[in-house]
Amino acid sequence: MASPAQDLGPVLDKDGVRLTVDDAIATVTLTNPAKRNAQSPALWRALTEAGRLLPGSVRVVVLRGEGKSFSAGLDRQMLTPEGIAGDPSFVEMARGSEAGLDATIATYQEAFTWWRRSDIVSIAAVQGHAIGAGFQLALACDLRVVADDVQFAMRETSLGLVPDLTGTHPLVGLVGYARALEICATGRFVMAEEAVNTGLANIAVPGDELDGAVQDLAAALLAAPRDAVIETKALLSGAVERTYEEQRVAERAAQGRRLRDLAGLGE
Repeated sequence: MASPAQDLGPVLDKDGVRLTVDDAIATVTLTNPAKRNAQSPALWRALTEAGRLLPGSVRVVVLRGEGKSFSAGLDRQMLTPEGIAGDPSFVEMARGSEAGLDATIATYQEAFTWWRRSDIVSIAAVQGHAIGAGFQLALACDLRVVADDVQFAMRETSLGLVPDLTGTHPLVGLVGYARALEICATGRFVMAEEAVNTGLANIAVPGDELDGAVQDLAAALLAAPRDAVIETKALLSGAVERTYEEQRVAERAAQGRRLRDLAGLGE
């Protein structure tokens, strides 16, 4: 696997987001370290565009942030009356219609939804601060590899808001309702050891080993046949919503498809 820092010729490079593709591996990099990769509507639009631009050859998508922080969360200028030029401030959004507000938030959420597409496996490489929207972006991915200096925090509730960028569902799924409520309501930091112990992170490594650990994981994911990984991901991602018997049926159907494909009898 090529290093995430290698110049592969960006497919996209705008508004704090860069997408590069190296055959089966795509890397999405947050590129505004001076602002600790703070997030804005423009960045969310760029992330959504990155998802749409992924070539069909891509099997693994790595998400990383330049600098000392993965993402320190929302650009606080959005909370001011003037907001960010070219986008509505929170105050303007609140004064609009309920339907308009809902539609705007839904558009923002699109930046966080494509990471769990059935045809890819996404890995967040997280160092330093991953706060609020940054935490939710890491949660949007299938897997998380973290540096030992990572600091997750969900600060929206402390600001009088709620986490609304799709992070609540994966958070509860990973750590359970009680711990998720405590993390969100207190806004406290979750450090590397707790992240691994509670399932928030798959592995924690020293900061200078983060890129290498992600590369190793990506290579391991690519070692298995693509269709088998896709079928397995679908089985696991839907398991919570299915009963035990429904999961047994789903397993049989998926295995039947794999066996027919391996025998050359697939449709």
